[in-house]
Amino acid sequence: MQLHKGETLFRQGDEGPLFHLKSGLLKIVRTHEDGSVHLMNIIVPGEMIPHHSLITPGAYHGTAVALIASEVETLSAAEWYRSLEDDAAKCRTVALQLQEKLRMMQKRIDQLTATTPAEKLRLFQLWFQDYISPFSLTEVLTQDEIGQFIGLRRETVNRLLRAQASET
Repeated sequence: MQLHKGETLFRQGDEGPLFHLKSGLLKIVRTHEDGSVHLMNIIVPGEMIPHHSLITPGAYHGTAVALIASEVETLSAAEWYRSLEDDAAKCRTVALQLQEKLRMMQKRIDQLTATTPAEKLRLFQLWFQDYISPFSLTEVLTQDEIGQFIGLRRETVNRLLRAQASET
């Protein structure tokens, strides 16, 4: 299935199939009771989602939206879970996928624990470059989303991006 930038793959709270992102990028956003929306995760090519439902079913924790044109394969939940019962190699594949996601999250923690806002942004830009080239970070995410993802206010992100632009 092809998704265009801004199209929704699934919505928070719904239940349904699993998905394999073949190309593109997705963001996972979570809407809170007060109506505020926060960027929770970025899904990169090769990932299967939702991560928390790779072994047992569960409702979608957030809403998945295409950041850029994306190709997604839909996987029947019933068939997926049945195949895990009979295929140890598939279980190992799932374990390796979850391990890779944990390593990706470790890099995100490194970004969040950087000592300065400028370093947080720099590390995030380097990480993001691996997945979005030739796009720039600001072509894909808003300043609010960048700030949410690295724990900075939008105003700080704006100031840092302007400072970077003046250096080049």
